[in-house]
Amino acid sequence: MKQTTGIWKKVAIMTLLGFGLSLGATSYAKGSLETIYHVYMGDKHVGVVDNKEVVQDYVDQRLNQAQEDHNQLQVTTKKNIVYVPEKIFTPSHDNEEVMKILKNNITIAADAVALTVGDQTVAYLPSEEKARKAIQHYKAQYVEEEALLNLKERKENGEEPNIDDSTIIDVKLTNKVSKKEKEVEPGKVVTVDEAVDILQKGTPEEKLHTVEKGEVLSEISSEYDLSEEKLYELNPDLNKGEPLQIGQELNVTEFKPLTEVLVTEEGMKEKKISYETEVVKTDDLRKGETKVKQEGQEGKKKVHFSLKKRNGTVIEEKTLDEEIITEPVKEIILKGTKVTPSRGTGEFVWPAIGGTITSEQGSRWGDYHKGIDISGVSDRTIKAADNGVVVSAGYDGGYGNKVVINHNNGYKTIYAHLSSINVSAGETVEQGSAIGIMGTTGNSTGVHLHFEVYKNGSLQNPLSYF
Repeated sequence: MKQTTGIWKKVAIMTLLGFGLSLGATSYAKGSLETIYHVYMGDKHVGVVDNKEVVQDYVDQRLNQAQEDHNQLQVTTKKNIVYVPEKIFTPSHDNEEVMKILKNNITIAADAVALTVGDQTVAYLPSEEKARKAIQHYKAQYVEEEALLNLKERKENGEEPNIDDSTIIDVKLTNKVSKKEKEVEPGKVVTVDEAVDILQKGTPEEKLHTVEKGEVLSEISSEYDLSEEKLYELNPDLNKGEPLQIGQELNVTEFKPLTEVLVTEEGMKEKKISYETEVVKTDDLRKGETKVKQEGQEGKKKVHFSLKKRNGTVIEEKTLDEEIITEPVKEIILKGTKVTPSRGTGEFVWPAIGGTITSEQGSRWGDYHKGIDISGVSDRTIKAADNGVVVSAGYDGGYGNKVVINHNNGYKTIYAHLSSINVSAGETVEQGSAIGIMGTTGNSTGVHLHFEVYKNGSLQNPLSYF
């Protein structure tokens, strides 16, 4: 049992008084003296017993049971049990009544440490060491244990941090958590993990919402300032897409931490520096064409940064200093401004790269050959004979892949048997620009270009223009 010096002095004085009075009484009366015991619970007189062991055995039994149930705690009676002996000739006692009062009023208490946030006590732990561990473990939810130990060691030694990729500069709680020794009922004492859970989730009363007719989830989430995802998280039995039932109870309690872990970090990191892009107009390129004159290159810089996190979420990020490692290189793009005329010059250029005429215009194989055939080229690129607009570009029976260009000056040219076409109808082409690749599509006996010329709708001999 826990006793105080003051109480023992009181017991000693009362014992001596009783003993003195009894000695005085023997001078005037005959008979034997008997000892009785006044039982006090704190300052309250409970009654008189003839044998204090009866009371003490019961108290010890209660303490032993409590100690067995809470073996990590140091238990005692909340109010001290004190026995004051008295010797008298005709004693009066009532053991049964005393025991009844004790059983109804005795309270077992445990030495504990109260964990307080602000002015609110939120948990009781078995010892100050356990209370410190609870706070440390709560911080460790968001900061590695090793980082916390390094921070503590640096502060104790007064050392400056060595800033590397990421260094913890400070860790503190947004609401101060204090510790104080207190006696409480053993059942109120929690473990370290339970205390961490209380700090993390808080201890709100659970709120339930009963679904009424016509209510939908979006209305309920708005009423309690919760997202629909949070409602699903709080109610795991709730299935998405299923309608709510009238009378259905939903948990609308969002736990919020009693205090949060505020972490300050500093670090060094390399960051890319974006390059600028400069566009230079030039009439060396046709309008719509572009060309990269100088490739852009990203630069690099070393950045000393600072971060603040609240319960693992970044709430502030600042750049403290930065150093350029390599400067970025500007990208220069040439943009064409030259406008290709849609009207021809009236003078044709050879539509192939070199080559020879393998078949002229005229009668051939019982039919009339409308154009000339060119083959034996060093490069199979087919070129527009003059400026103009593409009338059609696609497959056309015996011609195979065919391109028709209207030169808008009375002339029209046709290019046939191409293996591929790289222009489209409506496109303006420049004299000498590539319009396709020589091939053997359609009615063809080999790789060649079939080339026709028309003037004001009348077929012309292409050889008259070269």
